[in-house]
Amino acid sequence: MRKKLLLGNWKMNKTVGEAKEFASQTAELVKFAKANKVLVGVAPTYLCLETVKKKAKGMIVAAQNCHFEDKGAFTGEVSIPMLKDLGIKWCIIGHSERRTYDNETNEKCNKKIAKLVANDMVPVYCVGETLEQYEANDTKKVVKTQVEEGLANLPVDSVKNIVVAYEPVWAIGTGKNASEAIAEDICGFIRKTIRKMYGAKAANKVLVLYGGSVKPENIKAYLSQPNVDGALVGGASLKIDSYEAMLHNLVK
Repeated sequence: MRKKLLLGNWKMNKTVGEAKEFASQTAELVKFAKANKVLVGVAPTYLCLETVKKKAKGMIVAAQNCHFEDKGAFTGEVSIPMLKDLGIKWCIIGHSERRTYDNETNEKCNKKIAKLVANDMVPVYCVGETLEQYEANDTKKVVKTQVEEGLANLPVDSVKNIVVAYEPVWAIGTGKNASEAIAEDICGFIRKTIRKMYGAKAANKVLVLYGGSVKPENIKAYLSQPNVDGALVGGASLKIDSYEAMLHNLVK
């Protein structure tokens, strides 16, 4: 049976001091999560990775992005060896904000994912449609292309360790939510697409998350769906009280 995963994406928020304060309050949260077989983690900025890794014992600490080259003339980028040197084993790839603001393509995501799995790291690959695509009933067409191109040509044995997050762009930070039925339908469709690519064994082990205005009040409804294995959460993961409330609500 797949475990549930609660992963907070802090985006461009928190100074090192603020991250340290949050991380120093996670001991009981981690203990509760472990007792209830829930995986918990956060994705801080690069500057805060080491601090959170040291202070938030037992939590997954993920980077928000990486480059597919080990080193080189790529100003402002961070490589996988740099992340590994800090003990980071997880990395978000292809978030809609990077697709929108930084021209992140499926092909570029695929290069990053291939490099991550080759280094025994866990990619959290984000897919999802815009409002225009949603209103045109192109959701599954868009998501299918993102999954097929982003997860192309990977070693079959590595696929089971990949996490895919369905984040409808129109529901991120807008206060709008996809219904539980939509989340279940698309997360199930993602699993079906992976099954066609890599087989049932891999598809049944992949964790598929929902993200998009997830908060304490609605997390239980989403994670009660059979194909929704967890949540990728933005704003509601920034405060320890809100994070704890989401964790408690999803297991009660």
